[in-house]
Amino acid sequence: MALTDTFVKQVKPIKLSGDKYADGHNMYLFVKGAGKYWRMDYQHLGKRKTLAMGVYPAVSLAKARARRAEARELLADGIDPAQAKREHKEALTIAAVHTFEAVARSWLTKTAAERADTTQIKVTGWLAKDVFPYIGAMPISTIKPRDVLSAVQKMEARGAVESAHRVKQVCGQVFRFAVATGLAERDVTADLKGALSTAVKTNYASITEPKEVASLLRSIYGYSGHPYAVAALKLSPLVFVRPGELRGAEWMEIDLDGAEWRIPGHKMKMKSDHIVPLSEQAVAILRAVHPMTGHRKYVFPSIRTDDRCMSENTVNAALRSMGYAKDVMTAHGFRAMARTILDEVLEERVDLIEHQLAHAVKDPNGRAYNRTAHLPARRVMMQRWADYLDELRSGAKPIPLRAA
Repeated sequence: MALTDTFVKQVKPIKLSGDKYADGHNMYLFVKGAGKYWRMDYQHLGKRKTLAMGVYPAVSLAKARARRAEARELLADGIDPAQAKREHKEALTIAAVHTFEAVARSWLTKTAAERADTTQIKVTGWLAKDVFPYIGAMPISTIKPRDVLSAVQKMEARGAVESAHRVKQVCGQVFRFAVATGLAERDVTADLKGALSTAVKTNYASITEPKEVASLLRSIYGYSGHPYAVAALKLSPLVFVRPGELRGAEWMEIDLDGAEWRIPGHKMKMKSDHIVPLSEQAVAILRAVHPMTGHRKYVFPSIRTDDRCMSENTVNAALRSMGYAKDVMTAHGFRAMARTILDEVLEERVDLIEHQLAHAVKDPNGRAYNRTAHLPARRVMMQRWADYLDELRSGAKPIPLRAA
């Protein structure tokens, strides 16, 4: 006779060794002491086994019967339900350990050599601030597309649309790493195509009119912020590298006596080594900052720790404090400034300018030039550029752009 809820609730143990009360199909309630346990006897591959299906009242009669039905289905397919239960428990344990944050940090460590130090810091910051608080504790194998979307939409809502797209891409890389290591079935971010607003492509704001550049330079040399920020600000127009490359500059890359800065390819956008000839003015700035940071890794270290370079916002913040809004001038805008004036005012060769900007430049046969291409000519150009900036700052009459 099948059991009833009332009987299961009220039954008391009789024998010290325990009592069994059958419910059909080899399932029974085992009552011993203060406990009531659901069990099911079965045979698999000729061996008699017992499956534990939970403890009453946490597992009700109805739930026990449902588990019995599941076990019978597994047996019908030739699967041992006890083994399936153990494997499921192991899978849950593995999933609990391999959370999104744990997998993401493992990915960050194992792929760090593929990114510049500044990019590593930026990506780590994005994940820590915008992803881990929302899905970091979730087992990566259980995360659904909507979970990732909910996190990146919070970035989108505060106006960081482009960053939201990039963070979604980073999450996709983490999921593909998880797939490769057997911790996830697929990259769920593939389902988010078109789910975010389209990022509007904009050029970095820049001042390119010589007269306005002269005013900017005078403001820079009158700026009285932190010494690291002052030095970085003064060096920005002289070397016109990307902001991340400037912030991540290391003393071991710089030869002050040889007036040369060699940036390794892993820090460059184009992944090729890059040489920056240093003008006399640039060397003077670096020599001035050397007593402060020369014993450290970075030329411009973080104010808080020697382990990181200065914040990506430092130069931009300095420009804002000087009265230059983000739609007028940016740290990245020094590149456009140099590109425009070197071409249209100083009439330097465009290929030399492009080389110095670390853009992809091809030779007549379509091959990429190496890092030392036209280096002597670039040295002359960089010194001429620095001298021109000094003239502007000192009040020499600026030559307007040809277009003007």
